[in-house]
Amino acid sequence: MTADSGPTADLPSARPPQPHPPRPTTTPVTQAVILAGGQGSRLRPYTDDRPKPLVEIPGTGTPILGHQLAWLAEEGVTDVVVSCGHLADVLEEWLDKADLPLRVRTVVEAEPLGRGGGLKYAAKALPRPDEPWYATNGDIWTRFSLREMAAFHHERDAVATLALARPRIPWGAVETDQFGNVLDFIEAPPSPFLINAGLYVFSPEFAELLPDVGDHERTTFPQLARGKRLAGYQLPQGVYWRAIDTAKDLTEAAKELASGAGRSPR
Repeated sequence: MTADSGPTADLPSARPPQPHPPRPTTTPVTQAVILAGGQGSRLRPYTDDRPKPLVEIPGTGTPILGHQLAWLAEEGVTDVVVSCGHLADVLEEWLDKADLPLRVRTVVEAEPLGRGGGLKYAAKALPRPDEPWYATNGDIWTRFSLREMAAFHHERDAVATLALARPRIPWGAVETDQFGNVLDFIEAPPSPFLINAGLYVFSPEFAELLPDVGDHERTTFPQLARGKRLAGYQLPQGVYWRAIDTAKDLTEAAKELASGAGRSPR
């Protein structure tokens, strides 16, 4: 079964947009899923003997997963489900030995289910299925107020909310006028486009809308968007965010940490 043909569920009916809806009384978000099952092939040789979330952020002595768990605990999360795949036994051994700030349970996919199927499988292990939950990719290094993102999600009565980042372009840019005269050189300017930052807030009903096998970004998200039940939360200006996908990302993260840009980001 492919992502495009995966099973889908009926969506909640669309609701009229409300530019400034009142903030509802909501249950705090205290549970989360971390997707940690990827191969991490672009991070080799670091991932030859460990899954990508256990790759250490240079200069911190702590792997990506350790930073994520500490951050989630600071934001009021008490229970986390870690979805494992590649070298799951190594990740589970690290969790067994680590001094964790919250309760962690692991789930392992017996066979690849795709991103949407894997997320649905992990969500079944959440301790409070009738409450909202966070989700994050296992290779994200950031810190910002998840509570504010959750409030944004509830204000818009969304079923799913994506964090949106504006990454820097990796090349220098050249500014010209209408006559072709060069006016300025700009080193690594911010992108004019927002991207999915790999962090989410989901309402309880979201799990039932996920495909059993396949990619939710090709099925569930587009359906929610058409019904105006998918929201996008732009990360506040100045928030540090980085996806650790390649060895170069680790090098850049080390430089940013040394300069203070990536230290205890808030």
